[in-house]
Amino acid sequence: MGQTEKVVKMTTNLQVKQRKLFITPKNAPYIFIGPAFLLLLIFTVYPVISSFILSFQEVRGVDKTFVGFANYTRLFHDPIFYKSLLNTAEILIVQVPIMLFLSLLIAVGLHSTMVKGKAFFRISYFMPAITALVASSIVFMILLDEHFGLVNYVLSFLGVKSIPWLTSPLWAKLSVILVMTWRWTGYNMVVFLAGLQNIPAELYEAASIDGAGKVKQFFMITIPQLKPVFIFTVVMSTIGTLQLFDEPFILTHGGPNSATMTITLYLYETGFKFFDFGYASAIAYVLVLITAIVSWIQMKLVGDLEE
Repeated sequence: MGQTEKVVKMTTNLQVKQRKLFITPKNAPYIFIGPAFLLLLIFTVYPVISSFILSFQEVRGVDKTFVGFANYTRLFHDPIFYKSLLNTAEILIVQVPIMLFLSLLIAVGLHSTMVKGKAFFRISYFMPAITALVASSIVFMILLDEHFGLVNYVLSFLGVKSIPWLTSPLWAKLSVILVMTWRWTGYNMVVFLAGLQNIPAELYEAASIDGAGKVKQFFMITIPQLKPVFIFTVVMSTIGTLQLFDEPFILTHGGPNSATMTITLYLYETGFKFFDFGYASAIAYVLVLITAIVSWIQMKLVGDLEE
């Protein structure tokens, strides 16, 4: 039997086996993506639908009772929910602008031709974003300890009294903002840096010929060209802050006196500490609605500025 006949025979046998397995050119793609689609249904679509239905129910043990909009109505009379919402808004308003300003400043500096060792600095600034969040939060918890922390120890040499970083409502909130800024500044710096590298050099050359200085070039060329990057970083940073959980959970446990209680932390405690899953589901969907509205407003405002 020749080589060609062997190939033909093998191809025929393969086609027969495919028919037995119901694999044809038409249904083959669906068969191959089927397992991934099934996992998506089980671990994403089903939990979303199930939690939405759960938000209209009251759960007691294994018993579920339909209560309509009672869980959502309860939110309007819950002072802790309003407190967590206010805390999240305060952190968002303070932390996001500071972080994005620092990210842009560092990105512009590292984009400059005068800076040596750019790779080292880029990696150094980006490292916090890939550091385990629990580990970094524990390190900051040790550094910011009121009595034995390194930060207060250094400040004592400058004549500054011990600061209750994690036990005072104001300082605890500032500590959370500090840790968040440390962690995500480098991440946004990389995004801004990518945007800067995509700005055509011809624009700066033309501006230089027309007599525009570096400051004018920055505000007239760099900032307008980075508007899509600003949209991305602002929206993503806002969504991330609205979902803030790890830092206050590890550093302060939402305290003191609920000063760092965020919406997601309150959601977690409601569901997994008090086992009120119906109410926790209602909080989750209100958070989704708030996130969608805030993101839409931000994109609308930036879009209007572009026009």
